[in-house]
Order: sequence, then C-alpha cells, then structure tokens
Amino acid sequence: RYNMGAKIYQNKKYIAFFLIPAFVFMLIFLYYPFIQNIINSFQHIKYMGTAADKWNAPFYKNYLEIFKDPKMLIALKNTGIMIIATIVGEVGLAIVLSLLVSNIKKGAGFFRVVYFFPIVISATALGLLFNLVFLYDKGMINQLLQFIGVLDAGKNELIDWKATYPMFTMLVPVIWQYVGFYFIILLTGLSGIPEDLYEAAEIDGASKLQQVRYVTLPLLRNSICTCVVLAVTGALKVFDLPWTMFVNGMSNTWLTGTYMYSKVYVDVDYSSAIAVVIVIIGVVLSVVVNQIFKTSDDYDV
Repeated sequence: RYNMGAKIYQNKKYIAFFLIPAFVFMLIFLYYPFIQNIINSFQHIKYMGTAADKWNAPFYKNYLEIFKDPKMLIALKNTGIMIIATIVGEVGLAIVLSLLVSNIKKGAGFFRVVYFFPIVISATALGLLFNLVFLYDKGMINQLLQFIGVLDAGKNELIDWKATYPMFTMLVPVIWQYVGFYFIILLTGLSGIPEDLYEAAEIDGASKLQQVRYVTLPLLRNSICTCVVLAVTGALKVFDLPWTMFVNGMSNTWLTGTYMYSKVYVDVDYSSAIAVVIVIIGVVLSVVVNQIFKTSDDYDV
C-alpha cells in the first residue's frame, strides 16, 4: 500500500491540468492588467474608459510630476507614517496579544474570536462607526471626555478630532481592524513551537521573559517577517476605511491609495503612474524586510 501511494505522488502528468487554468486566470486578470497599467502610465489618457490618444512627451512625464505634486508628497509622507504605525501598532500589538493568549489555558477561544472579529467587519461599516466615535458634536469620545471632566461640559467644550488630529483618527481604526489578522498568524506560529523547548529552557533556569526572548521570538521569525511584509504592503494600498472617514481626502490626510483613486476618473495615466510607484515601493520594502529578518541559516544550501 505504501508503494502504491508513493507511485501516485510520483505521477506528475496531471499537474499541468490543474495548474494551467489557474495560470490563465492570473494571466488575464492580474498580469495583463498590470502590464497594461504600466503602458498607460506613459500615455495620455484623460478619462476612465477612453483610449489613449498619444504618448506623453517626454514619455516619463507622469513620473516627474509625482515628485512635484504637493498632494502626492503628502500622500507618501502619510503612507510612511501609516507603515510605521502598522508595524508597531498592528504587528507589535499582535505579538503581545498572541503571547498572552498562548499562555492561558481557559478562555483562549474567546479571546481569539474577540481579537479576530474586527477583520470580518466591512471597512466601510467601520469607517462610519469611527466617524460617529470621533464626531465633533455628540461623538462618543467627546461625551466621554466631558463626563470625566477633561472637557468642560458646562461650556460645551469639544474637540474636532478629524480636523485637529486627522492622522490619529485615521490610524486608530486601521490598527484596530487588522491587529486580529496578524494575531491569528502569530498564534498559529506559536502553536508550532514544541513544548519540549520551553521545558528545557525552564530546567536551565530561564525565566518567562528569557524564554520569550531566546526561544519564542527566534522561532517566530518567519511568522513575524510575513506579518511585517503584509503590514507594509497593506499600508501602501489601504483605501476603503480612510476613504470612508475622509471622503475625497483632506489637504493633510491623503494616502497613496486614496490619492490614486481620486485621480483615476479625471487623469487615468497619472493615476496609473501612481499605481506603478506603489508597486515599486512595495516590492523594495518587501525585499528590505526579508533581508532584515534573514539569518545566516538562510544562506546555507
């Protein structure tokens, strides 16, 4: 029976039958649009659905414009802030939560559901929810601050959160939504670490913190690397939740994803160039993250 199973797995003539449909699907709906988008970035296309009437002069005109466009520079700066916030806030918090949950015996399932729950909620619904939370008049945060005395309720003192702290009001819901996603990835990585390693470390006199530092974190390196790469690329293309909270953007709240979308209906070729830049930045940062997390063992053949 064992030999029969081995022969089944050695028979590879049907592999192409299953791979070709998936490859054709990706070719049509992923690679072709991406290549066409690169071509569009060098042509003049004013409105969505219209054909290009000529090549730009010079052909790299849109890419020069990106570094002169003040709104695009704001979007790049804010996206950089978003990347740092997602790495620290989402991945960092997910590491702490996963370590805490993995060390409890009762109620672990409850916390897994609670922390993962925000990711299944529509980003549009979350954006509307946090709009109500940060609402200037009768918003939950302002009412709470008035209740505890931080704001003067008698004078109806209020804070315009979206105008005064726009990046903060944007980052909070984004971090809150996605921390559960990385929490599940890290929790899965933790479940694969053998208990024998912790028992051996405990016998050698290692404290809980030392076990985390010298056993858990090194063995979670690949999972953490995956989370950081996803966080970086996700921050570059995040769109739905910030757009819901700041429709059409504000002068200081543009992100690369929201600014690209705002230009796609009135300047297709420029929006295409922004999309290409987003991809390039994402690839470069992904390579950098992988190099940072790479150890000497990864170079062994």
